[in-house]
Amino acid sequence: MTMLNPKVDVFFEDGCGRCPLGGTPQCKVHDWHNELKLLRNIVLDCGLTEELKWGVPCYTFQKTNVILLGAFKESCTLSFLKGTLLQDEHGILSKPGENSQSARLIRFTHAKEIIEMKALLKAYIYESIEIERAGLKVDFKAKNELVYPKELQIELDKDPSLKAAFEALTPGRQRGYLLYIAAPKQAKTRAARIEKYRQKILDGRGFHD
Repeated sequence: MTMLNPKVDVFFEDGCGRCPLGGTPQCKVHDWHNELKLLRNIVLDCGLTEELKWGVPCYTFQKTNVILLGAFKESCTLSFLKGTLLQDEHGILSKPGENSQSARLIRFTHAKEIIEMKALLKAYIYESIEIERAGLKVDFKAKNELVYPKELQIELDKDPSLKAAFEALTPGRQRGYLLYIAAPKQAKTRAARIEKYRQKILDGRGFHD
């Protein structure tokens, strides 16, 4: 078992610090104290190095991020940053979000679950280590194959300046706009979103800039 990192103790005491509840008794980390402690010990027992990144426990192999721990309202989580490469024969992994390309996680609501799954969790962790040892990379090809909502394509075809500005954005910024514009079910709402951000696109700024 690798050593506990004292810097990570702050997470277990005060949470990640990214919301107003950090450092208070209401912080969600306190709801999952036993579960997170069990997960921490399991991961460290597999030989990963413990660090504090983004305010949460991060476990690395040869300086590469492999696993994160998280505490939320409904559960605590063990996240595999390249989880999509795991075989997941037992079907225990899920996407953190609809558009997650690489990460996969396991949600826990009781310490008993973790205890019962200890051997299985270690198997997944060791597989993650082997993925890093082999230098495997996630294929983000699908992420770069951007799908344009019809309303946006019409506007780009009508306005060469808007089209040039949109194509000059980074793929990540383009994807951010496409996901945001495509989300509403009604065409008029999608069109309104295009107009709302037209100037931002022309200025070369991303959706979150």
